[in-house]
Amino acid sequence: MKRTWFTFALIIVPLLSAAQEVKVIAITDGDTVKVLTHDKKQIKVRLAEIDTPERKQSYGKKAKQALSGMVFAKMVDLRPVTIDRYGRTVGHLFIGSLNVNKEMVRTGNAWVYRRYMKDKSLLTDEKTMLDLKSSACGACQQAKGLNLGNGEEGSIEEGSSF
Repeated sequence: MKRTWFTFALIIVPLLSAAQEVKVIAITDGDTVKVLTHDKKQIKVRLAEIDTPERKQSYGKKAKQALSGMVFAKMVDLRPVTIDRYGRTVGHLFIGSLNVNKEMVRTGNAWVYRRYMKDKSLLTDEKTMLDLKSSACGACQQAKGLNLGNGEEGSIEEGSSF
């Protein structure tokens, strides 16, 4: 059993640390895409550190459209972080120097997933959007007044409904 885990670690760890150029071939929802690698393997990618409403929730469709507008059918750099419990690669997508995950928060189409947040600058982007009074903030307007993701009553966690 130890040998199996060691072999698994030898294969997976280098993959997680290396950025790779991939083509986005499908948008599942506002924080999940399918990509195609150069060797024609399909990978489901969950965007790290952010969360969006599910497809059938308020603003779910808008979040999906925003992500699609940024990355669908484009070559992006995938910078993997880990593999989640569902077998998805969790990572950051970049178009040139643009961090797509961060841009989703900055534009009000996602909020910071605090449980897994490492980049604290995401909080500044999210706060800026929450402070806006216009309806352009999408998912963030729905979350206004809630204690986002800190585990207290009223907080937004993965899979919760608004």
